[in-house]
Amino acid sequence: MALPLPQGLVPSEVAFLCEMELVTVVPRQRLESIDLLSGSTPRLRPPHRADLPLWLAILLKKQRRANIVPPAWLHPESLREIVAYETTVDVKDWAPPPPPPVRADGRGNSTRLNPYQDDVILSPPFLPSCTSSAPAGALPYHWFEFAEMLLAHASDDIPSASEVRSLLRDLQEARAAKMRSKVTHPESHGEGVTSLRGVGAMELAESRGFVTGVAEGIRKIGASAETMRREEEEENGQDMDDDLSDDDMGL
Repeated sequence: MALPLPQGLVPSEVAFLCEMELVTVVPRQRLESIDLLSGSTPRLRPPHRADLPLWLAILLKKQRRANIVPPAWLHPESLREIVAYETTVDVKDWAPPPPPPVRADGRGNSTRLNPYQDDVILSPPFLPSCTSSAPAGALPYHWFEFAEMLLAHASDDIPSASEVRSLLRDLQEARAAKMRSKVTHPESHGEGVTSLRGVGAMELAESRGFVTGVAEGIRKIGASAETMRREEEEENGQDMDDDLSDDDMGL
């Protein structure tokens, strides 16, 4: 008999989905457009940059046909800023995710896209959160697994790769401790419901078992307390009925 599948996505599935994220490459050879299920890729003409799915960019990198341009949030300066935010500025909530993209008009003004009015999809991997145009100081949804893949396959394209690894480790530990604190001690944060805004995909996948276990434990404790309260009410009601019966007999 096959074992039941775990709820939600497992880390390997999250990493697979991360490979659809767009990343900026600098081609070293010409390459014509490729028809994919998600659409056609742009033609590569050195030295013009182009945005490709991460899996294709890694393949071209292994073949020495392109270099990958890391996003601004993966630079040491940006990671130090995010670590400082997580550990000193806001020790309760996570760093905010990247803002939605903007649309410029002909008069030089820019407005943020509204998914309810502009008919756009503002969710990964349809946001340019891992390309060279991604803003610094904010972590995208697939930040952890994206950084791990780039460090594994294109570390020579990342400035100060050893420092980036150290900062990512510090960031992961700080955010994991924050997740445990918010789940196990929600009353200390003054919230009835724990907000997960800014939490990454891999963090959710790795913490799902822990979070659901804590939630199930809290549910059982609440159910037990409710059962005890009802039993006490029934006992008190029975005692009052007995007292009334005794008084009636005395009369």
